[in-house]
Amino acid sequence: MRIISGIAKGKKIIIPIDKNTRPLKDLVRESIFNIITHSGLLNRKITECIVLDLFSGVGSFGLEAISRGAKKVVFYENYNPAIELLNKNINNLSFNNQAEVNCSDIYSINNIKKIENKFDIIFLDPPFKDENIINVLQILCERKIFKTDSLVVLHRHKKSKDNLNKFLKIIREEIYGSSKIFFGQFNI
Repeated sequence: MRIISGIAKGKKIIIPIDKNTRPLKDLVRESIFNIITHSGLLNRKITECIVLDLFSGVGSFGLEAISRGAKKVVFYENYNPAIELLNKNINNLSFNNQAEVNCSDIYSINNIKKIENKFDIIFLDPPFKDENIINVLQILCERKIFKTDSLVVLHRHKKSKDNLNKFLKIIREEIYGSSKIFFGQFNI
């Protein structure tokens, strides 16, 4: 797995050996960033963005965002083996100044209350079997950690039946293999 574009283009991302973490495939990541960059869904350039990467795993999405010029990425992950690899990836790519790693469970409302930035892009990549994503969306909405035109990107299994409409206005959906990518904005 490699960084696709930007200042770290072609550099390797360390991925886990175990099956408890599911890194975002290069093709899917490239497609997401092409949509973000060229579709008009985001009303600013990636170089102007602060990104929140929830359930970040080894950080492939957030690292790609930094490589493409994002000002800052805030990572949230609570699985220790993934956190170790995420920190190695940040160090190997020399992204320490643009990355903030939070080793905590995003389902704890106290952890979400600690989030202080207003994000331009919020990326969520929970485990496919996770059925509590609606709770996270609700808390993010209540905390208003986004700008009025922020873009939410949610990675789910293509057969997932999440009822996202209460919290998100879905603007676009894409399917890549077993992945379904939702692009939307919070209902405010």
